[in-house]
Amino acid sequence: MKNLLRTALHSPRVHIGNVEKNCQEIATFYKDYTDKADIILTPELSLTGYTCGDLFGNRHLLNNTLMGLYELANLTGEYGESSAALVVGLPFEHEGELFNCGAVLHNGRILAIVPKTYLPNYSEFYEKRWFSGRECDAKEIFLGNGEHTLFGNNVLIKLGTEKNWVQLGIEICEDAWTPISPGRLLAVNGAEIILNLSASNEVIGKESYRKNLVGNISATCICGYAYCSAGRYESTSDVVFGGHNLIYESGKLLAESKPFEDRVLICDFNLTKIRHDRLANKSFADGKRNHDQRPYVTVFENQSFVPKEEILQAVKITPFVPSKNRFQRCLSIFQMQVAGLQRRIETTKSKCIVVGVSGGLDSTLALLVSAQAVKNLGLPSATVLGITMPGFGTTDRTASNAKKLMEILGCEIREISIVDSVRQHFQDIGQEETIHDITYENCQARERTQILMDVSNKQGGFVVGTGDLSELALGWCTYNGDHMSMYAVNNSIPKTLVQTLVDEMGHYLDRTGFEGIGEVIEDIIDTPVSPELLPPNEDGTIAQKTEDTVGSYVLHDFFLYYTLRYGMTPQEVYELCKTAVRQSEEYQFSDEEIKKWQQVFYTRFFRQQFKRNCMPDGVKVGTVSVSPRGDLRLPSEVEFEEFLIRE
Repeated sequence: MKNLLRTALHSPRVHIGNVEKNCQEIATFYKDYTDKADIILTPELSLTGYTCGDLFGNRHLLNNTLMGLYELANLTGEYGESSAALVVGLPFEHEGELFNCGAVLHNGRILAIVPKTYLPNYSEFYEKRWFSGRECDAKEIFLGNGEHTLFGNNVLIKLGTEKNWVQLGIEICEDAWTPISPGRLLAVNGAEIILNLSASNEVIGKESYRKNLVGNISATCICGYAYCSAGRYESTSDVVFGGHNLIYESGKLLAESKPFEDRVLICDFNLTKIRHDRLANKSFADGKRNHDQRPYVTVFENQSFVPKEEILQAVKITPFVPSKNRFQRCLSIFQMQVAGLQRRIETTKSKCIVVGVSGGLDSTLALLVSAQAVKNLGLPSATVLGITMPGFGTTDRTASNAKKLMEILGCEIREISIVDSVRQHFQDIGQEETIHDITYENCQARERTQILMDVSNKQGGFVVGTGDLSELALGWCTYNGDHMSMYAVNNSIPKTLVQTLVDEMGHYLDRTGFEGIGEVIEDIIDTPVSPELLPPNEDGTIAQKTEDTVGSYVLHDFFLYYTLRYGMTPQEVYELCKTAVRQSEEYQFSDEEIKKWQQVFYTRFFRQQFKRNCMPDGVKVGTVSVSPRGDLRLPSEVEFEEFLIRE
């Protein structure tokens, strides 16, 4: 997989003041991980220990530190361009001043030495006693080993090859805790990953504060952020360090070693995600243009990144479905749907809202939203007019569940069969009822929509649409049939999330005024997804199952998320999906199945844009939407063949 940067963080056992032993610890780790990672990051002052105190002024320690730096640089040279870049912390003397620095080493070279800009000198910190700190413009300096390097804190490090590269920025501990941090400036000047060498001690509440801080920088700077802190072997005379290490990507926590866990963090940054969001977010570029900055200098270094068969981070096969705080997330989404519908009811001053209720998942969610909306407005529950419209494919199971649902919610209930009217229409257009083609199906869908529209006109109301985001993405809806409504509450809810919402909100409403609905909800969830347009089986069960025709909604929602949310190439989506399937215990698909249904996804997605260009109103609730008025503006004539993965 391309566009992945594998980063390893480790807080090694530190031997305070013993540079030789510290270098041995780092060297051992480097040898173990140089073929497993692209970047290896160690804590602040990792060559000496952070808690050396006045020993930092000792010439013997400083001489040993330089020798240790040269030895580690030489070590990286033994492994060539394919080795990991190593980032270490050290006290570094320059022009009569001592600086707290981070050094980047690769392929035998010291690429750059970056001084800490801001020195803490309050509470338990006394860094100004030993170090100088300020903005230092990058310049070339010569080292005692006869080599030269860049010294300064306006330095970017560009690693990789012409086709596969990354830009890094270095900041050190306190730098991140300042109002306008060096890392932020590095990010707007091109750094995609910020590496922070830190020595952050532990006090009550600091762990969560630190996570909030790093996560916020990563989110607002749209960058990867690796934070590596000193561990428990530092001096405990007055404070204790826990080695709390963090890896964030655009505000999302990818990996963490809790204080005192002493474990290695190794994880992949997905550069495609970062680059996509930076391109899409024009405020990020404006932030660069609107800030008066000094020039930044870039160091270029050839590096062959380690091969990656799959991504080293958790990849959910159901990215739309919340895994943490599931109920609260579902409640928030539900409340957004309800709020949108409430506003439309108030604005139109409608006497009722009309919902076509099939007994399936989508219409169930739309009905739950409608019931809650009228309840919030203090209107009678019968303001919701639910219409069930049995046809050629309707089963007793779905018809029964639809009626039970409406009864519990207190809706006005009507049953209007479409059989006779559709048969008349078949006769009018010369359609044989025995021919179960697209015309056979769409005539039923359009008849149902006509009934809903005309009843809403007659009653002084409007039609609430039930179709979901996944159906719109695939075009799995009848144009001017179930495709159309007067307000669509589910149009940004993907199918995999619909089921979760129905489950969580159905049982929530069961507890908050609609007692008994939970049992009906459970049976609806167990019912196969179907438009019920073809006649049922001989035993009365559903014959037409949507996923038999278009493929698994789990896969399609995955393709949709990574195609629209991050603009990934088809190959990237395919590789990422294989990783997600391998990590999943619930869903299993072969590589051939993934590729087959991915081809179907791209084909249907692009061919069906004309339906989305005239989709009805409805609120956006997540990061992915296909509304032409908001997130997705596409021509209907895209030549999509380039998106199909070739064998």
